[in-house]
Parts: sequence; structure tokens; C-alpha cells
Amino acid sequence: MNHHAQHPSVQRRARAVKALLLDVDGVLTDGGMSFDAHGNEWKRFHVHDGLGVKLAQAAGMVTGLVSARDCAVVRKRAEDLGMPHIHLGAMDKRKALEQITAETGILMDAVCFVGDDLPDVPVLCRVGLAVAVGNAVQEVKAHAHYITQLKGGDGAVRETVELILSAQGVLKDAQAKLWPL
Repeated sequence: MNHHAQHPSVQRRARAVKALLLDVDGVLTDGGMSFDAHGNEWKRFHVHDGLGVKLAQAAGMVTGLVSARDCAVVRKRAEDLGMPHIHLGAMDKRKALEQITAETGILMDAVCFVGDDLPDVPVLCRVGLAVAVGNAVQEVKAHAHYITQLKGGDGAVRETVELILSAQGVLKDAQAKLWPL
């Protein structure tokens, strides 16, 4: 597979995308896990990624999270970002993907999924645009149509969104909706 943003097959796949689905740990976060003395989990999210999700939504894209782990702080972040399709504690990510496509009527070929580790591979193998973050494990990169320059938790989601919206010719319009000059 060719992993370059400007490659014709990546551009063609990106033009078809109508839904952006994300893994959480290692994609929206750097993959580190922090706990306080009471066992409450802390996560660090990058503001660029949050704005990337907002850009995708401004362009009319369906957004959602599919993660094997469930965590209150992730639910809160998803709520803050207005992401309608939240599948946390999804041990079978393929099932979650199928549920989202059934609910939305969006075809698999029109789904972009961003992942970083082995549980993401079954989903990456099904979607139209499979994206691995720059620091994903080798097996994930091998199944990706595109590998981000940026690492998970460090703007990789925003990079993916800008790639898709640029290919669709709507990046400037989406930016203007969020930040009118």
C-alpha cells in the first residue's frame, strides 16, 4: 500500500469519506495511562485533535469513538466534542463498526478509521480509509492506507481530517464555518 497523502489511491479513498471513527488510547491520547490514588484515570488530549473533530463535523462528517476501554474522562471528552457515536468497552470493534454503519446508513467504503494497535486491525481491514498514527505498531501500519506524520495524541487526528477535507475540496469552507474571518 502507498502511505503518502498525495498518492492517487489515498486521495480517492479520502474523497469518499463520510464518517470519521477513532480509537482512543494511542490515537486521541499518547497511549500513556495515569491514575490517581483512588484509581481514577487521567488522560491528556491534544487541542489540535479536538479542533480536527470539530472541522470534520463542520464539513458534515459523522464522528465517533470505538475503544475497547471504557473511561469516564473519555465519555466527557466525547460529549464536549459532540461526538454522537460512542462505543467504549467495545471488545469487538468490528461489531461496533457494523452498528455505526447500520445506524447511519454509511457504507464501509465511506468510513475512515484511525488506529494504533492490534485490536484495531479487524476494523482497519474493513473500512475505505484505514489510517495508522505515526507511532502505531508495525502490524497496524501494514494494514493502513495512510500513516500520519504525527504521533497519536499529538495532532494525528487533525492531520487525518485535514487530509480528508483537502481531498474533498472543503477544508477552507469547514474552517470558515468554525472561524469566520
